[in-house]
Amino acid sequence: MARKAVEDVRNVSCLGAGPIGGGWAAYFLAQGYDVTSWIHDAAEEAKLRELIGAAWEALTELGLAPGASQDRLTVTTDLAAAVAQADFVQESVPENLALKQKVYGELGRLVPDDVVICSSTSGLTMTDIQTTCATPERTVTGHPFNPPYLMPLVEIVGGEKSDRAAVEWTGAFFKHAGKAPLVMGREVPGFVATRLQEAIWREALHMVNEGEATVEQIDIAVTNGPGPRWALMGPCMVYHVGGGEGGMRYCLEQFGPALKFPWTRLVAPELTDELTETMVQGSEEAAQGEDFLTLTRKMNDGLVKVLKARREAGF
Repeated sequence: MARKAVEDVRNVSCLGAGPIGGGWAAYFLAQGYDVTSWIHDAAEEAKLRELIGAAWEALTELGLAPGASQDRLTVTTDLAAAVAQADFVQESVPENLALKQKVYGELGRLVPDDVVICSSTSGLTMTDIQTTCATPERTVTGHPFNPPYLMPLVEIVGGEKSDRAAVEWTGAFFKHAGKAPLVMGREVPGFVATRLQEAIWREALHMVNEGEATVEQIDIAVTNGPGPRWALMGPCMVYHVGGGEGGMRYCLEQFGPALKFPWTRLVAPELTDELTETMVQGSEEAAQGEDFLTLTRKMNDGLVKVLKARREAGF
């Protein structure tokens, strides 16, 4: 089915008022789109606008598109009204399969036939979500990294009944909208980035559980070690550069045997009450009493500086 050219998209519908749904609304507004946000309950509107307002500070610092304005936001509890004029739909309702299937059953009827319906899901597959949709061929997963209004990555993949053309169109749209799309060939649990992130998380839990490192030590290690390099180059390229003139081949040949030593814990530790409390206490101590919005603003400020530095460095 013929769809609008990505550069002709004007109206974006964002479904859900949580950190992801609200974050998407803020991002699309900052890119100059008209945004309609669907919320389940009218009482959610105040929190949604507060989230967008907090995000707007960082987005303004990063640079708004011409015509970008929070005044271009419309909020409604009527799903049909929310998607009636949509050129693109970004769904971010809670991660509950039955709920998503119910919503997609309605979206299949309500969304104009030529419009892609995209899900922010991080733990469910589009193959499962699209089962109740009358038009599953135009349903696609577009998994963001949090906060979606700052982090460039969007991992894009279709389900078993998704049309590949819809997947490719979604990748092109996100690229046009200023994101860094990663279009996958097939569904993989956890996508790409989350699997890599979870591998580090798994090892962190092991080290805390075994008394080998504290929460604070682990965060110091990442933010002052591999973290700054990963902001510029991925782990594969870092190893390629680390191999000198010989590149990745030299690195694997020289260090491969030694690198196997840490590869001994391939399953997560049992998440006992004791481990949970240790992680919670360590995180609360690291937060030093700062609340969610304060920590969010600090993180956003830092991310803006990192993103600007990447631009200046040519990455």
